[in-house]
Amino acid sequence: MTLIEELRAAVKGEVFGPGDPEYDVQRQAWFLLVDQRPAAVVHVTGTEDVQAAIRLARRHRLTVGAQPVGHGATQATGSDAMILLRTGALDSIDIADGVARVGAGVRWRDLNTALTGTGLTSLPGSSGDPSVVGYTLNGGVSWFGRKHGFAANHVRAFELVDAEGHHLRVTKDAFPDLFWALRGGGGEFGIVTAMELDLLPEPKIYGGRMMWYAEDARELLRAFSEVTAAAPEELSLWAWLINMPDVEFVPPPMRGRWMVAIDSTYLGDGDDAEKLLAPIRAVAEPLVDGVGEVTLDQVGAIAQEPEDPMPGIGKVAMLKEFSQYTIDALLELVLDRPQPSPLMLVEVRHVGGALTRPGGHESAVGTMTDPYFVLLGGMAMAPEHGPLLQAEIDTVVAGLAPWAGGLLPPTMAHGEPVEDVYPAATLTRLREIKNRVDPTNLIRGNRPLV
Repeated sequence: MTLIEELRAAVKGEVFGPGDPEYDVQRQAWFLLVDQRPAAVVHVTGTEDVQAAIRLARRHRLTVGAQPVGHGATQATGSDAMILLRTGALDSIDIADGVARVGAGVRWRDLNTALTGTGLTSLPGSSGDPSVVGYTLNGGVSWFGRKHGFAANHVRAFELVDAEGHHLRVTKDAFPDLFWALRGGGGEFGIVTAMELDLLPEPKIYGGRMMWYAEDARELLRAFSEVTAAAPEELSLWAWLINMPDVEFVPPPMRGRWMVAIDSTYLGDGDDAEKLLAPIRAVAEPLVDGVGEVTLDQVGAIAQEPEDPMPGIGKVAMLKEFSQYTIDALLELVLDRPQPSPLMLVEVRHVGGALTRPGGHESAVGTMTDPYFVLLGGMAMAPEHGPLLQAEIDTVVAGLAPWAGGLLPPTMAHGEPVEDVYPAATLTRLREIKNRVDPTNLIRGNRPLV
């Protein structure tokens, strides 16, 4: 029997191999430029399917990795020596006694919807599309992270299948080293099938998006800098430069123009939030003003991030400050230039707060050392666009070097070496645990440790 035949005989879920008509769709990463070509794609229906895939991977000298939808995939994953597990069918959500148990296929929009109206919240990210488990294994930088820290530090338990095929429940008391590693260390230690999260009381949420023409960019970014420098931890502000495409679905006044957007969430009363936002509003009247009371199930739509797979290229860099000098340099690199930039977006996100404090948590995610990060991205619609776009991103990052910060948060790293993500002592410990629980390196995550 071939590998595909063996898998089809051993698992309940669908199996796709390189010879199947649907293989090219089934193997896709969310970033379409990541050309992963696994030996097989298996849609697992439960723990038994995961165990069967691991047994066959060991027999055929292959590796195993998990992706619900392909967010975070890199060229390090999905090789022809891997069985790629799709965990989307593991979509159960159970909420009781202030704890949410979520399957590995649950996406943030599903959990946010389930929690809306319960008086409880978790720590959702900027998009509703990624899985709760994948986001949290890599730390999880939430809209509410300035107040409550990394999502990983709110995990109570993991359920996983290890490299030997054993089904484990991992907590701080049972397998404490593995629990430490899973909270921010990524998916290299086992195939997580479910996770338990401690929930938080849900406050009022006030926020949304405001947009202006880019002619006001300098004054708006300076106001953003002023507000974030003194912002309480309840307020999160993200500023964007967005190159709006010249297509029909974009409103005519914005079509083909650079715009400025400022997104916000405030955990508290709207009047208090508006007082904090006043310096930004004083610059110019927004062309779009979507700020108001927000329910939890609407939070994932504030940043209006795409949910369909795309041929995107992006990079994140930390910033130790976002001063008028940083702003002037950024605008000179992106907007104030003779030739238009091929970038589609530049995001500056204010983090800091609880994300910079250990908070008594013992986990691999650690802390951030910098109060801001910048994300640069664009679309390579043809093969020749990729190198040009990457060169532009590298140029802007180099131009911001005087304000460059330290290590990237794991959840924002995409293809960078692990040495750029974890402090040396953390990386050493992660590798020791990886070698102990998976000495043959059977389990492969998006960010290989060895």
